[in-house]
Amino acid sequence: MAAAGAEAAAAAAEEEEEAAAEEEKRRLPPPGADPESGGDSEDEGDSDSSGDGEDEEKENEAEIQRLEEQLSINAFDYNCHLDLIKLLRQEGELVKLRRARQKMSELFPLTEEIWLDWLKDEIKMASENSEREKVYELFERAVKDYICPEIWLEYAQYSIGGIGQEGGIEKVRSIFERALTAVGLHVTKGTALWEAYREFENAILETAQPAPGSVPSPEQQQMLCSQLERIHTLFRRQLGIPLLDMEASYAEYEEWSEEPIPETIIKNYKKALQQLEKCKPYEEALLGAETPKLAEYQAYIDFEMKAGDPARIQLIYERALAENCLVPDLWARYNQYLDRQLRVKELVLSAHDRAVRNCPWTVGLWIRYLLAMERHGVDHCIISEMFEKALNAGFIQATDYVEIWQAYLDYLRRRVDFTQDSSKELEELRSAFARAVEYLKQEVEERFSESGDPSCTIMQNWARVEARLCNNMQKARELWDNIMTKGNAKYANMWLEYYNLERAHGDTQHCRKALHRAVQCTSDYPEHVCEVLLTLERIEGTLEDWDAAVQKTENRLARVNEQRAKIAEKEAALAKQEEEKAEQRKQARAEKKASKKAKKNRIGDKRKADDDDEGEWGREEEEQPSKRHKGDGDGLLLEEDMELETGLFGRSGPEKPDRPANQKQKASTSRKDIPKVLHDSSKDNVTVFVSNLSYNMAEPEVKLKELFESCGEVEQIRPVFSNKGTFRGYCYVEFKDEKSALQALGLDRKVVEGRPMFVSPCVDKNKNPDFKVFRYSTTLEKHKLFISGLPFSCTKEELEDVCKAHGNVKDIRLVTNRAGKPKGLAYVEYENEAQASQAVLKMDGLTIKDHVIKVAISNPPLRKLPDKPEAGRASQFAAPRQIYGARGKGRTQLSMMPRALQRQSNPVAKAENGMVQNSPATSSEPAEEPKKMSNADFAKMLLNK
Repeated sequence: MAAAGAEAAAAAAEEEEEAAAEEEKRRLPPPGADPESGGDSEDEGDSDSSGDGEDEEKENEAEIQRLEEQLSINAFDYNCHLDLIKLLRQEGELVKLRRARQKMSELFPLTEEIWLDWLKDEIKMASENSEREKVYELFERAVKDYICPEIWLEYAQYSIGGIGQEGGIEKVRSIFERALTAVGLHVTKGTALWEAYREFENAILETAQPAPGSVPSPEQQQMLCSQLERIHTLFRRQLGIPLLDMEASYAEYEEWSEEPIPETIIKNYKKALQQLEKCKPYEEALLGAETPKLAEYQAYIDFEMKAGDPARIQLIYERALAENCLVPDLWARYNQYLDRQLRVKELVLSAHDRAVRNCPWTVGLWIRYLLAMERHGVDHCIISEMFEKALNAGFIQATDYVEIWQAYLDYLRRRVDFTQDSSKELEELRSAFARAVEYLKQEVEERFSESGDPSCTIMQNWARVEARLCNNMQKARELWDNIMTKGNAKYANMWLEYYNLERAHGDTQHCRKALHRAVQCTSDYPEHVCEVLLTLERIEGTLEDWDAAVQKTENRLARVNEQRAKIAEKEAALAKQEEEKAEQRKQARAEKKASKKAKKNRIGDKRKADDDDEGEWGREEEEQPSKRHKGDGDGLLLEEDMELETGLFGRSGPEKPDRPANQKQKASTSRKDIPKVLHDSSKDNVTVFVSNLSYNMAEPEVKLKELFESCGEVEQIRPVFSNKGTFRGYCYVEFKDEKSALQALGLDRKVVEGRPMFVSPCVDKNKNPDFKVFRYSTTLEKHKLFISGLPFSCTKEELEDVCKAHGNVKDIRLVTNRAGKPKGLAYVEYENEAQASQAVLKMDGLTIKDHVIKVAISNPPLRKLPDKPEAGRASQFAAPRQIYGARGKGRTQLSMMPRALQRQSNPVAKAENGMVQNSPATSSEPAEEPKKMSNADFAKMLLNK
């Protein structure tokens, strides 16, 4: 009777499945049909809408073709896979859709949403038993990517439809048990799975009940008892696990059970309740946190690690990885726990495989995977295939390839039986060493411009294997000779490594030869190598050997000391030269400051003078001999006079004659009365320097005070104006306290009136001439991307929309020039290295507004410091470099001095008999400052010429 009940339940389930499948098939539109129309088209339909549908269909076909071509070029374009699957599903192209999903699943672990969509589509089409088996295989693949309660629940419910087949009920129970093992401990989602399992067993119990009024046979009675015991067991197992709403499950068990609940079950239930109270704070933290919730999951993991339940630790790791599948460190910690604690082969290898599929760019995960496969006795062919996959994973550093090669070579070395003179494994090891060296030289060096192995560690290990394990010292010497030719001969530690190898496995003759070469070639620590050579000869050498070693080391050290002395002298000369230059710069600034002050006075005096009074020129020349002006007889117009003219009248020409005298006097007075901005260096800690502001800014004090008051109380704002009274674009902002000044630095690069405002610390450049502020890192940042080729019209928001699809974007900086105009460059900072690496793979070569962008990990090139002039005769006679303004040589800086007068300030004395006499550069006495000359002096000099 129980068998008949099971058959009836199976028949009912099959009918329900078939009806659902037919209904879904009717709902699916045929290929090319409009999804909204349900597949039905009427002749009286509007022709315009029909035409629109055809256009849309053609557009979708063209887009599908474009996406397929894009994937043929770059198969690792994750977003391209998603777009293609979405379009194919919309068009109803089932065959192409299956193929697209299959290709994506081979490259990437699929998310829960993608798997559920795929499974639901396949379930709709599966009617035959053979098709159901394919769906079962698909479910098995799905549950291996991530541990998801929803997929397990869907799997178990789908399996119920096959209970009519042979062993169907046992198969359903097996799937439910596997699901409980995987996710039954899930605090928030495990209850649904337990309830589904109980409902299934209750349905079996209902079909096994005897008809009313009939007496059950002993077999029926036994089956009823065993079924009741199954349900009792499910309740008791569930009540011993801390799950949400377990109070309702306990009440349901009390109502269902005809017997009182045993005391042991109540005790386990209370214990689980206590455990649930401990877990609730962590679950609530996860519920309220924002993605990616790494800190909250790590706290939860630490809590479970202290409790020590392996199943619960594994589950919380899996939950964290489902939401943070691109975090290599999380995978590394999980795999380390499995390797050291659980050590279950299938579980360990599955986790390692998922780790490298999610984060293929992380070499550490590949190395752990190779070790785990070796540890669990995986076949050599499979390990070799996995190593080849690792080489094609696209590591982001040259050193990563060295590490993966070293791990594989270590594995091959452990396979060799060195007691035999020759073996297949030994030959494979040697060929792998040779291939590794060639691979680093060609493939890696071509991509990264470096091999990643400057010290030749792989060749060193190869030489050690040949010398120590194969007793082939000749091959080891050849390898070391090759190592030294790659730029390592100048390092003492490399020679000593070779010497130690010769000492252990070679002979004294080769040891002596190696040390003699080391003494000759080493440049970093020659004393150490010389000491080792003398020690060798002291113990084993003859008198001739000792004398040769002493002579060689003494000669070498003498040359080294001589070179060091020259270098020290050169450095001292450069230091002295730098000090002199600093003193000259300081003196030049002082002279420039005095010149500007005298220039202001001359401007005021010139405005007061009568322009038509010719006699005033002579008197002014007598009273102020250092003041230069325009002469009427000699025809000379000096550079400073030109500056004064442009400063007074501008570039349009002389002053207009109809300008009222009172306005002229007023303008002169307003410019003259502008106070000079002085800065107290003792207040540098509470002051910031603001620059790159707009020259047209009206009332900069008011504008900037409103801006900087958000940082703290502003004590004073001191804008800097030119002689003409115009704002020069920079100022000093003094705060009440140092904290406010530090906070104000955060406003650096803030756009003010269309220009990025520069805010930097206030530092005395006289005391710190080399001080520069650059707020961004100039080294490798693996979590930050550098993007080039952006359209100038691209905004920060538009770029963020593109980048946030690949991870959590912390900051985006569009690079602009000083005027605030974009340069087509940007820096994008992600939360971690994994997200940034994934974004590089998916965004490099992407088209934005008809511009193909380039994306790479941020690694700015080293900033080149200005070349220091070499001390020596050439620099002593070098002509002084003309210093111009920020924009080069302006119109008012054209020199009007005749070429005959343009001579070097320190002319070289004429040589007599090949010797330079009284050269200013070689004289120890300082040269006298040339006497200043008036226009009359210059005219007299010209006439004498």
